[in-house]
Amino acid sequence: QVASRGVATDDWPYAVHLLGHLYLNDLNSARFLWKTVPQEVKDAHPELGAIWKIGQCLWNRDYAGVYTSAQAFEWGPEISDFVTAFLESYRKRIFELLTSAYTTISIADVAHFMGMSEEDATNYAVQNGWSLDVATKMLTVRKQKPQTNQKLDASKLQRLTECVFHLEH
Repeated sequence: QVASRGVATDDWPYAVHLLGHLYLNDLNSARFLWKTVPQEVKDAHPELGAIWKIGQCLWNRDYAGVYTSAQAFEWGPEISDFVTAFLESYRKRIFELLTSAYTTISIADVAHFMGMSEEDATNYAVQNGWSLDVATKMLTVRKQKPQTNQKLDASKLQRLTECVFHLEH
């Protein structure tokens, strides 16, 4: 749309655009954007290729590769904050996934999925309420209690109305 209005495509922040799709976990849109970016732009902006490598890792569910790809590139100041925010968001999403999928998991596996050292992964998990068995090097997942919203049916609403009416009169 921007190009149709006469704006040069070199001016479009493709790297931020592509990273935004990855941040939102919208891999289909990221793939479509990558396919539509002109080859000259891809060649002129190496950070675009580096972001796409992260996208490929996401697509292939290469959890550790996401972190490796992100750390392998020297990000410029205009995008480094975006990459950092993406990695933090991704780490939280993976931690939630581990929380819902496991009851116990090895420290090595958590470190692998979280892109951290075993010590950092252990600290992160313990800070988030998981417990550590030092002897087996296993973490026990603390499941989040599901929040149940009270449903207010008509009879409860009627009873509340009668109670309030009684108190006022």
